[in-house]
Amino acid sequence: MQEQLLTDMSSNTLSAVLEKLIHRLCLHDFPCGYGTWRKTKGSTEGAETEETDALLDLLSCPHSPWRQDGSWSPQTAALRQLAVLTPERLHTDFIYSYFTTLHILDKGGIYRIAHRPPIPKIVSVIDDGLLKFSKLEELVLSANKISEIPAENLPSTLKILELRDNWLSALNSLTSCPPPRLQYLGLSSNSLGSHDVVCHLTGTHWPQLVCLDLSDCEFQNQQALLDALSTLPCLRTLVLEGNPFTLAPFYPGLTIDSLPRLSYLDASRISPEERCSFSSLSKMTDLIEDRASVTVSVGRVRGIPDPSMSLDENAPDFPVITYGYFITYEFLSHQTVDLCCSQKFSESKCDAVHVTEDVFSDADLQSNKNCDKESSKPDAQDFVAYTEEICYDTAHVSRHRTSKLTWAECMDFSDTQTYIVSDLGGLKRFFNQGLYLTLEEEKVLSWPAASEDVPVAKPNRNVKERKGGKEKESPIKSGSTKDKDKKKKSVPDLVQDAPIRRTLGSVHVPLQGLVKRGHKVDVLCDLGTLHTESDLEATQSLEKDLGKKIKEDKKKEDKQSKRRGGSGTKQKNTAAFKGRGKGNKESETDVHTDNSVSVPLEPLTVELSVELEKWQSAADANQLTLPHKSKQPDLS
Repeated sequence: MQEQLLTDMSSNTLSAVLEKLIHRLCLHDFPCGYGTWRKTKGSTEGAETEETDALLDLLSCPHSPWRQDGSWSPQTAALRQLAVLTPERLHTDFIYSYFTTLHILDKGGIYRIAHRPPIPKIVSVIDDGLLKFSKLEELVLSANKISEIPAENLPSTLKILELRDNWLSALNSLTSCPPPRLQYLGLSSNSLGSHDVVCHLTGTHWPQLVCLDLSDCEFQNQQALLDALSTLPCLRTLVLEGNPFTLAPFYPGLTIDSLPRLSYLDASRISPEERCSFSSLSKMTDLIEDRASVTVSVGRVRGIPDPSMSLDENAPDFPVITYGYFITYEFLSHQTVDLCCSQKFSESKCDAVHVTEDVFSDADLQSNKNCDKESSKPDAQDFVAYTEEICYDTAHVSRHRTSKLTWAECMDFSDTQTYIVSDLGGLKRFFNQGLYLTLEEEKVLSWPAASEDVPVAKPNRNVKERKGGKEKESPIKSGSTKDKDKKKKSVPDLVQDAPIRRTLGSVHVPLQGLVKRGHKVDVLCDLGTLHTESDLEATQSLEKDLGKKIKEDKKKEDKQSKRRGGSGTKQKNTAAFKGRGKGNKESETDVHTDNSVSVPLEPLTVELSVELEKWQSAADANQLTLPHKSKQPDLS
């Protein structure tokens, strides 16, 4: 068992994978190397010998079984040609020294070569066998399971090192004696966000480094990282996108101003005008806060069928039915709580309601509302709390509800909410997950108040008076007649039933673009097509009528076929059948014409915009931060 485990571990070393790949090149087998298949000057011609050009064609012909995919190194094709032309040169040291570029990427855990079994090639250990490649300049080990990079096992000639998407969490072993000529270092998609890692990204360790990729490494403190990177004397290209601090409004301006020698940031060239606009931003330390400002705007809604079309004209006056429409969505808000409180939020809805109202009252959520609309409120019933292990700054996903609007062909909600979020890591995860938007309809039935029914009905009769034990009818005076007319015309007070809500449609809105370079997402959300209740009832009744008509026609045919007989009756049957067929065709055409006349329904769409605030210049920093400083309390 132990021997098998050691064998499995050794097969995951970099040198073991490279040895298998080189062996698969078949440098000493047909059509390479020496053998009876080679035609030489002293050899006799035979049917089994081949010219050198023919052997070279077998290496490169697309349909040749000896052609191999050498994507793991661009030197493989030239090395195999040398194995045909000058096989005497291919000794072991020459082969190792011939490789200058190695790309060992995990593609499903195996490396496949045509007509041969796959090679397991998930690299987890970089061993000293790599030192055999004495002229290696480029090493790409992306998407493996490497957790440590021993610098003593890297050739000193290395100029490019790519380690994207591995299991790295520290750089201690890499910076102990790093390759002195290294110019490119790719560390993206590794968990390197700790403060200890920042100390290993200085010019002391990387004096020749020109390009550095730190995207999606979960760095939180931008200022500490920039202080370290500013010591790299040759750094010209830097990639930081995907880190939580890139969601803050001062990014990328702070990076550009802090690194004056930088030429490219996140694959974009830094122009002189851009550098000038952010001048002195790094000195405005009092304005720089690790917070993000996100504005969510809900615009116009189209495609809701008119609910009045489903009402019957002969229906009674009561109940009075009113319809309202509103939109809900979930977004991230921030609050400082302890772990006990966060557990209470998920256990009790009442506690969640209280806390959510406190969050919004503390101005974590700013809103621009129209005065003539119902004020929008967060729906605390669907409040969700996400808690991590013992932590005090937690991000909460709360539900926001827009104001209600009555039906119109185009309803403009004009609902704008600005969210100030301090948990930038939580905001990044929220953007990667996306936003869920729902359109709801609220139906309310209103009835006359019970206390108003009696006085309204009494004036319809003559008022009776008793005099001397006798009943006497006296007509209502003219004044009372006027009161009667007024009461008839006056609308009674209405009592509303509990609202009936139904979801008209929901949609998921991806927001990954805000994590990668983008600062605004404009989406026209398509929620499908809605049908009114009258349309559904008409369709169902039409189907029933067609079914009844088909059954009746079948019954008539059965009765007539029983009564008729002989050749004479057959002709009549055929004539009758033709007549009925015509009638059926006419009825079918009528149905089709009715359907063709119906107007096609408009799809239900909602305009949504999510914008991440970004400072465009150092001058904008003062103007844009003043409202936040006056309205937003310090929640951290």
